[in-house]
Amino acid sequence: MESGLTWRGVEIDGWTALALLEWQREMGADDVMLDSTTDRTALPTAKPAPAQPAPAQPATATRSHDPHPEEDHVGLAESLAAQAATLDDLAEAQQGFDGLELKKGARNFVFSDGNPAARVMIIGEAPGEEEDAQGKPFVGRAGQLLDRMLDAIGMGRALPDATRAVYIANVLKWRPPGNRRPTPHEIALSLPFLRRQVELADPEIVVLMGNTPCAAALNREGITRLRGNWTEAFGRPALPMTHPAYLLRNPIAKREAWADLLSLADRLVL
Repeated sequence: MESGLTWRGVEIDGWTALALLEWQREMGADDVMLDSTTDRTALPTAKPAPAQPAPAQPATATRSHDPHPEEDHVGLAESLAAQAATLDDLAEAQQGFDGLELKKGARNFVFSDGNPAARVMIIGEAPGEEEDAQGKPFVGRAGQLLDRMLDAIGMGRALPDATRAVYIANVLKWRPPGNRRPTPHEIALSLPFLRRQVELADPEIVVLMGNTPCAAALNREGITRLRGNWTEAFGRPALPMTHPAYLLRNPIAKREAWADLLSLADRLVL
C-alpha cells in the first residue's frame, strides 16, 4: 500500500493504518469521533411555536407527565417480570420496558439462545457488536470460543438432548455503547428480568461468566478469586467462570477454565 498517511504526526503505511483501525474496532470504537458529541437518539426539534399562557393546573397535580419517573423504574421492572408466566411473555415484557436509556442506541434486543429446558444456564454480561447485529448472545469471537469449550465436555447450545444442551443469556439484553461495562444502575434495572428468566427456565445449575453476572447474582466481584468455587445464585448451585473474552486476552487462563469445565461436567455426571 502507498504511504503518506500520518498518525499523531508520524507517517505510517497503509497496512499499519488498517491494523490501527482494526485495533480501535476491537476496543469498541465503532463510530467516527467529531469535535462535539452527537445525540443520535434525539428527534429533530420542530420550530418553537409562539409562547402561550400555560393552562391552570389542578392543585392535586404534583407528578410529571411521565407515569414512571426514574425512581419507579426498578419497581416497574419487578412488576413486569413477576407478571410473566412464560419465557416468551418475559421477553415481550422486557423488550417493551423503556427504563434503560441504552435501549435507544442498540440495534437488537438480545434475549437468549440455546435450549430453555437445558440443565445448565450460562449467564454472560451484555451483547457485543456481533450479538447486537444478530440478536443472539455469545456469537462473536468469545461466543465461538465458548462453543468450543462446551463441545470439549460434550455440551452445546444446539444439541437436541436437553441433558447436554445449554441455555444462554446475558444480564443486560441491549448492547452498552462502545461495549462499555454495564453500570450498577443498569444491572439493577435488568436484575428483576434476569431473576424471572432463571425461575422460568428452571436450570439445575447456573454458570456466571465474568464479573457482571457475579455482581448481579452474588453482589460480589473479583472473578479471578471467585472462579472455580461453587456457590449459590437464584436458589440453585452456581459456578463462577472467567468470561471467554478474558481468555482471548489471557490465553494462560485457559488451563483454569478447563478445570472449571471439568468441575461442571463432574457435577452433572456427564
